[in-house]
Amino acid sequence: MRKIIVTSFVTLDGVLQAPGAPSEDTTQGFKWGGWSARYGDDQTNETIGGIMSGAFDLLLGRRTYEIFSAYWPYQENHPVAEKFNAVQKFVVSGKQPPLEWVNSTLISGDVAAGIRALKQQDGPDLHVWGSSRLIQTLLANNLVDKLYVLTYPVTVGKGKRLFDGGSKAESWKLVSAKVSGKGVIIGEYEPAGELVTGTVGGETTPSEAELTRRKRWAQEG
Repeated sequence: MRKIIVTSFVTLDGVLQAPGAPSEDTTQGFKWGGWSARYGDDQTNETIGGIMSGAFDLLLGRRTYEIFSAYWPYQENHPVAEKFNAVQKFVVSGKQPPLEWVNSTLISGDVAAGIRALKQQDGPDLHVWGSSRLIQTLLANNLVDKLYVLTYPVTVGKGKRLFDGGSKAESWKLVSAKVSGKGVIIGEYEPAGELVTGTVGGETTPSEAELTRRKRWAQEG
């Protein structure tokens, strides 16, 4: 069965919108596009190269597909362009976007069911880049098998976020972690089952003040 591997560049406050360039995605008035540009170095490039080193197909939301299809087919002698242009592209959209990029297929209707069926097919793993709305669907339906998060030391305040309503309460296993020379925290995660809660320091008998606080907060909602 194929795995779905999500790679996301995020700011310290969780925004994934338009890391690459000012004009990449200005929807909702976003004006901080290109926030990752000055933090590139050999270590982050090596990480990204490692993620892309094997065989894969692309699973993309419509907007990211449109960004990629307007850029990568026009980049000559670029290793990423060569891979992206050659692989199969599966595009998730409720609309009927023009799929002019070679090897592109639309997934619409019951998206979660369509993606589950796609995972069951023979083929390489499915890589997700960008695609903020698609990621929410994947998280809500337990469809992410591996998550790479590259956290950059910047904050932007507003924008599309990695965890923005689609995530569920669950545990994640940190498989590997490193920090680039420019301060990018690179984490590799896998789902690790349900979230288990507890009390830091162990359970103790609550004081009268604590019981009063709990009752007051319950009444406040």
